[in-house]
Amino acid sequence: MSVRETALAALYTRLGAALAARNPAPKVLRNETVRQRLPTGGLVVVRDGETVEETAILSPLAWAVEHRAEVEVVAATGALLDTLLVDIAAAIAGDRTLGGAVEWAQPGAPSFDDVEAEGAAAARAASVPVTLSFTVAGSPLA
Repeated sequence: MSVRETALAALYTRLGAALAARNPAPKVLRNETVRQRLPTGGLVVVRDGETVEETAILSPLAWAVEHRAEVEVVAATGALLDTLLVDIAAAIAGDRTLGGAVEWAQPGAPSFDDVEAEGAAAARAASVPVTLSFTVAGSPLA
């Protein structure tokens, strides 16, 4: 498994574990299509995102990589959305290395939107960029 995939899986696992304690817990998915029906506890989707920077480190050859994942959060109310965002920030701040998978994980400022949900009033959504910094040996694909 690549270092990038390990980092993304660690982010997904960390958020899933941290948010599972909520009552009701939000549904946490990875790279899934947003469902038409919104779960009571909200919905969190971790998207793989893209690499935003690769810097070569010579002797021995390694790459310092910054990869930006997106965490999409959808909730029925603005208050629930805010609470989920705070919980996501706390989960990442509680273990910036995501169990040793990355050197540093840093959430950014969210962007907000209104979305339609089946059988409900318009829901609130936010997209949070999470920068994952790690080093790989030999190739940025490793």
